[in-house]
Amino acid sequence: MLADMKAGTKAKAFDLKDVAVLGGPFKHAMDLNKEYLLQLEPDRLLARFREYAGFEVKAPQYEGWEAMSLSGHTLGHYLSACSMLYASLEDIRFKERVDYIVDELEICQNGHGDGYVSGIPRGREIFLEVASGDIRSKGFDLNGGWAPLYTIHKLLAGLRDALRLAGNVKALQVAVKLADWLDGIFAKLTDNQMEEMMICEFGGMNEVLADLYADTGEVKYLRLAERFWHKLVLDPLAAHEDCLPGKHANTQIPKLIGLAREYELTNDVKRKLTAEFFWDRVVHHHSYAIGGNSFGEYFGEPDTLNDRLGPHTTETCNTYNMLKLTRHLFQWNGSAKEADYYERALFNHILASQDPVEGGVTYCLSLAMGGYKDYNDKFEHFTCCVGTGMENHASYGSSIYFHSDEKLYVNQYIPSSLNWKEKGVTLVQQTDYPEDDRIAIQISCKEPVNYTMCIRYPFWAEKGIEVKVNGEAQQIETEPGSFVEIARRWIDGDQVEVTIPMTLRLESMPDNPSRAAVLYGPLVLAGELGPLNDPDAFNFLYTPVLIPNHKALTEWLQPVEGKTNTFRTVEAGYPREVELYPFYRMHDKLYSVYWDLFTEEEWGKTENEYLIARKKISILEQCTVDYAQPGEMQPERDHNFQGDVTRVGLLNNRAYRNAGLDGWFSYDLKVRPETAMMLVITYTAAQEMPACEFDILVDGKPLTDVQEGFSEMERFYNVNYVLPEESIKGNEIVTVTFQAHPGHRVRRVFGLRLVSREQYIQFGVNGL
Repeated sequence: MLADMKAGTKAKAFDLKDVAVLGGPFKHAMDLNKEYLLQLEPDRLLARFREYAGFEVKAPQYEGWEAMSLSGHTLGHYLSACSMLYASLEDIRFKERVDYIVDELEICQNGHGDGYVSGIPRGREIFLEVASGDIRSKGFDLNGGWAPLYTIHKLLAGLRDALRLAGNVKALQVAVKLADWLDGIFAKLTDNQMEEMMICEFGGMNEVLADLYADTGEVKYLRLAERFWHKLVLDPLAAHEDCLPGKHANTQIPKLIGLAREYELTNDVKRKLTAEFFWDRVVHHHSYAIGGNSFGEYFGEPDTLNDRLGPHTTETCNTYNMLKLTRHLFQWNGSAKEADYYERALFNHILASQDPVEGGVTYCLSLAMGGYKDYNDKFEHFTCCVGTGMENHASYGSSIYFHSDEKLYVNQYIPSSLNWKEKGVTLVQQTDYPEDDRIAIQISCKEPVNYTMCIRYPFWAEKGIEVKVNGEAQQIETEPGSFVEIARRWIDGDQVEVTIPMTLRLESMPDNPSRAAVLYGPLVLAGELGPLNDPDAFNFLYTPVLIPNHKALTEWLQPVEGKTNTFRTVEAGYPREVELYPFYRMHDKLYSVYWDLFTEEEWGKTENEYLIARKKISILEQCTVDYAQPGEMQPERDHNFQGDVTRVGLLNNRAYRNAGLDGWFSYDLKVRPETAMMLVITYTAAQEMPACEFDILVDGKPLTDVQEGFSEMERFYNVNYVLPEESIKGNEIVTVTFQAHPGHRVRRVFGLRLVSREQYIQFGVNGL
């Protein structure tokens, strides 16, 4: 018996099988993703599942994260994405892959004999240790394994989607047996032990367990889902306290998706209000213009984004999960504010995160001033964002339309068709949006039918919206950020025409009105700064600034003839003018999304200091052989972080790591064996804890040649440590260790990089 929804909703999503994406950039992205998924080999994703179940492996495992202790997470995403594309396209090849994978998972599960199945190294051992009360975690590891519950969450989500979207009943049987095994693992743990375990990232375990309750009616799965209330994070959020600064962003978002699902199945209003508060804080206080959030994967202080721009902004997984949460909230509230945010993030982050030629995706979507899109390798990396990317570009049909018994919501303007079976209505939306501001909707129905069509009136539409039905203009009585409701008896052949004039606007940083992004209608515009790997095309010293001198935006930013949604600065760019066009179209170029704005008087006072600061940072980047960011999960994993009696924190919106009494930590960094190298460490000028005395060692030998480095905007400064020639000769990697003296501490370290000493000296960074 299935569990019924307890909470009331204002709108329901249509099934993917009822919506088809017909054209435009989203259809192109889906097609690229479709071909990619068909190129992947299921047996390679299943390799460790078979190995750990005692069976012969049919194909070698993939590399990247699939060769690490998070192996198996990609299979869950792949199962979900194939199920989504089967539902959307009715392409039998995806159904065949879903069925094959589920059959293989059943074989592996039977091989274990007790319901357990996974591709996690030492997975069974880890969970059995946890069941005995032996729980150890430093944040992203559980008893030495990398976020094993995160991987289990992805697997259960894939099995859920195989059931719901591809009709594979066996997937439910596999999920039930695995969940029963997990229930036994957690049965004897106290609430305090659960809290201790949840220090480690666990994905959305509460979501998939609540879904399993919905699919089976077995209350034990709901009770287990409710045990994943992480007090450290959810208690403050439930009290409407923003506890997000310094927390790993994507670790938190799935917890709130789980609360949203629990609310729908229990009508527990506390969970609803907590999810809504979190959504509001992230969307309105922690997000950039493109709708993404996080810097180096972490939340900073609310409304402080100015100093958090760089190559590691806006992790794509975060926005994948924020859109999932937004979908829940829209169904509860039917509010245009959720649909507006969905559009912002979908067009400007998710669509912009895919390589439009090869189909690869970004891990973090850089908002660095002079940045570029760094795509993961589709067959080698298999990061979390490769996995969510498989789903992002398979699920575009999921949130275009919603409905209630009497209303049809047109939320997104994407060329598509809808089959509203309950009403006997077919709808076709034709548009070149967002490259054009006109949308045409054609209605087909055998019999006349009464309902209200709700047309989204975007918040950005400062010049209004025009809606015509069969050529007759409708009176608009609502404001931007709402829905235009058209209640009538619809007949076959009815046509709705919508025009939403787009205008230019600036969106400033919340903590710096003189640093802003340029938007045109729903679109974030990026300025092209030149092709990659062409130093002559991009001013090496700094990103151009804009000096509009209080002129109206349309005076100094004008359309480029013959190019849609493309503009060029006029007597405003310094040292040169810049062409801007939609960020999602930016590919294989250097670009900026945010711009510093000055008057001529301000620039005259600031120019020298500004150029020196930007030049120092640019030169340092050019000299860098390898860089590790302490306190951020993926950079630390990439550099083999090790340590004891150590912690991370956030100061001036920048992550750091330090060590307590007698503590230490280390990173592996790349070197060039034939090049003189220097280690550049970034510290803070702020007061430190007492008794900070420590050594810095390279492969166990202390560095003694220490030189003063340059300061960074007064908050941070760098110290240079010369590496002896013998320490790098014949090596490609060295281990840099920070070791406290007996009875002392290691001070806060905000960054460490190995640079070419010759380049560093040649460019004269310290002397600028």
